[in-house]
Amino acid sequence: MIRVHQIGLILSVIVGSWVGMQATHELGHVLGATMSGGRVARVVLHPFTISRTDLAENPHPLFVVWAGPIAGVLLPSLFWAAFAGLGLSLAFVLRFFAGFCLVANGLYIGVGSFDGVGDCGQMLRQGSEIWHLWLFGMVATPAGLWLWHGLGVHFGLGAAKGQVNVGTAYASFAICIALVALCLAIGGE
Repeated sequence: MIRVHQIGLILSVIVGSWVGMQATHELGHVLGATMSGGRVARVVLHPFTISRTDLAENPHPLFVVWAGPIAGVLLPSLFWAAFAGLGLSLAFVLRFFAGFCLVANGLYIGVGSFDGVGDCGQMLRQGSEIWHLWLFGMVATPAGLWLWHGLGVHFGLGAAKGQVNVGTAYASFAICIALVALCLAIGGE
């Protein structure tokens, strides 16, 4: 029965991190558009598709496109730091989430620069140099891997031999379900 909690914790944290990463990234685009006088037409945020923010007006496209990955790494990192500072037991889940966002956004921007995928193409068309994208990827990705270092024991790996905090497993599952429901409510295509 202990393995059920371990598997539930691991899966809910991974799924929740994927959905949460997309949500914070798109929130960055929305905030960037709002702060720069743009107008959001719609946000596609669905757990089974790649998220995006469509703008009706975008007077500062370079600012808006960079706001997504920047907020997408800063917000989760600040959220984790706040929970860790309070000494809350759920902090390791947020540390994993912050690491996930750093790795995902770092790889998306760094590697995506080669093909001009998604935001990367917009960044390059709007005047970012390719090395800006590489630098973002080279800073964010290792920072995320560093955050992940040593977390295995909290997920029941290694010396923990499958044992996890049951309350954290249930809380993580509930948060994951809430995030997926939120994304389904916000919309897809």
